[in-house]
Amino acid sequence: MGRWEPNARGRLAEAAMRLYAEQGFERTTVAEIAEAAGLTERTFFRHFADKREVLFYGTEMALDMLTRAIRQAPASASPMDAVGAALESFGAFFEEDPERVRRREAVVSTSTEMRERELVKLDAFASAMAGALRERGTPEPTAVLAAEAGMAAFKVAYARWVAAAPGAAPAAASGDSGAAGEAESRDGAGGAGGTDGAPSGGERDLPGLFRASLARMGQILADRASA
Repeated sequence: MGRWEPNARGRLAEAAMRLYAEQGFERTTVAEIAEAAGLTERTFFRHFADKREVLFYGTEMALDMLTRAIRQAPASASPMDAVGAALESFGAFFEEDPERVRRREAVVSTSTEMRERELVKLDAFASAMAGALRERGTPEPTAVLAAEAGMAAFKVAYARWVAAAPGAAPAAASGDSGAAGEAESRDGAGGAGGTDGAPSGGERDLPGLFRASLARMGQILADRASA
């Protein structure tokens, strides 16, 4: 095999996701992934540390995307607005290939170890956003609260978005689907949805679900403040 291997990483990732879906993560070997991609095991290990890394290799890119969006937010933007804009853009990125995202989530949800790693990744996202807010001059604890609140709303929206696909597995690593149904019901908070809390029709896009989650969170906090 020649040295030139166009889009090797993408081919390996696609082959891995297909095999994980067909025969399960645990039963899939690196050798099988490489063969399915038409590459060698040596090439696989040039791109990924192990077969788990295929499911998490975009973490650094995501961190950069989120922090860059916060740094580039207008100076007049509030901490919550900056976080919201960053996570909304992040959700739009997922929408570019929803089938792959949902296939990945189905694999991650089957493993306790990978669900725990997913939670660590989400915590890293929140920490990075808090750091970007501090760079903008946001004081503590406002920076942490804004980042954590934004991530909580995103997790609820993400769980509902994944579950909206027919036959898709619940997003176990991203939040409880029952809580998502209650917290994300679109009412006076600024959205529309069925009485069962499920997103309807054109309301299933991730950025839209995230905006509704933020609105619902604001309403919950307002209700608490007025109690």
